[in-house]
Amino acid sequence: MKEVAFTKMHGIGNDYVYFTEMPCPPENLPELSRRLSDRHRGIGGDGIILALPSEIADFRMRIFNADGSEARMCGNGSRCVGKLVSDLGLTDKDRITLETLSGIKTLRLTKGADGKVTDVCVDMGAGKVSATEILQGYRTVPVDMGNPHGVVFIDCSPDDFDVKGLGSRLENDPFWPDRANIEFAHVASPDRIDIRVWERGSGETMACGTGACATALAAFTTGRCSSKVTIGLPGGELIIEIQPGNRVIMTGPAETCYTGTVLI
Repeated sequence: MKEVAFTKMHGIGNDYVYFTEMPCPPENLPELSRRLSDRHRGIGGDGIILALPSEIADFRMRIFNADGSEARMCGNGSRCVGKLVSDLGLTDKDRITLETLSGIKTLRLTKGADGKVTDVCVDMGAGKVSATEILQGYRTVPVDMGNPHGVVFIDCSPDDFDVKGLGSRLENDPFWPDRANIEFAHVASPDRIDIRVWERGSGETMACGTGACATALAAFTTGRCSSKVTIGLPGGELIIEIQPGNRVIMTGPAETCYTGTVLI
């Protein structure tokens, strides 16, 4: 076993264990994520994220969910990676590119008086909204944000909705061959939507960046909100802007919880 440094971070409550080196052989990463994500026997989190060198961008991000499955993209995770590499002195840029399995994303970093990153704006690229489907008896808007989402607009507060029961069923609906992230969204006003998210491979999380983007895009496309909207999640708020061509811009905070070492 070897001792490896990690950083625990979160984006409005969506928490991961971050590494800036490959902590173990690649084939062992799913098991490592399952072990470290355990909130009783491990560090605890929604998964692990690796910030690694890239041949085509400034950095490369790999994401493993709490169940060990590899994710293509994580909006909150990308913001935290931007803060991580800047705060550790791995880059002095205020604008960096990040290679993901969903393509290269551009991050704009905002720093506080102490020089540490406080907020990150991510160009998430163009999303794709498909025709509404009736799944599990609910009208569901499929959205591709580089990973699959299903947005369900509801008339009540998300706090009063059976997110766990329906979320699990919709995640595994045959409509999505590789499962999907599910958002339950209440449009409070044209510039605010409150949501809860059932994440593929992790269950309900306090926040989901790509889920917030998918919700805003689905709402804008169906005439439910303006092009710039605040998305309220259990862990906090994100600002989502829809630009021409369905390009989605996400802005929100990134925070470091603590650092440490773990035997792997």
